[in-house]
Amino acid sequence: MKKELLYSQKGNVLDGPLLLKPSIFKDDRGYFFESFNQKIFDQSIVEKVNFVQDNQSLSSKNILRGLHFQKPPHGQSKLVSVTKGSVLDVVVDIRKNSNTYGQYVMEELNEFNHHQLYIPVGMAHGFLALEDHTIFTYKCSNFYHKESEDSILWNDKDLNINWPNINPILSEKDKNAKKFSSFVSPFQ
Repeated sequence: MKKELLYSQKGNVLDGPLLLKPSIFKDDRGYFFESFNQKIFDQSIVEKVNFVQDNQSLSSKNILRGLHFQKPPHGQSKLVSVTKGSVLDVVVDIRKNSNTYGQYVMEELNEFNHHQLYIPVGMAHGFLALEDHTIFTYKCSNFYHKESEDSILWNDKDLNINWPNINPILSEKDKNAKKFSSFVSPFQ
């Protein structure tokens, strides 16, 4: 597995998130790769992460989910990937003492590149489905806790995320998310 640092839209390395590229073995029958190996994962990241919950979502083209996070003490690290279709995945640094606070990274994850994105606690996360029937999977380091969930407006002008020029399909929660200018981060 190869790992790559991620650079924000301002050219700064975002400390924490990593793009993980598994070794894929292909032949005339298809392909094989390890989608998760705890030992290799532990060697790839700085902190110790124990995943306790796996989630999966199905989205049609132009569905946008995010920018979501869970507040402490129920914050979640995530390992996300796409098993069918493709997404534009966005991670925003919301750690108030970070040098890259308010900056984001955007990566395409799809069923062909098999890339995974590691997202540590203290990041808001969202994605836009680029195809119908997109299946998005994520491992979480903490259990879902409804009272701790929160979100930031996906198209907030202060974040200036370079989403494609579309009219996305949003949940009511995502339509009514907080503006970044009024957001008070619970993360150091």
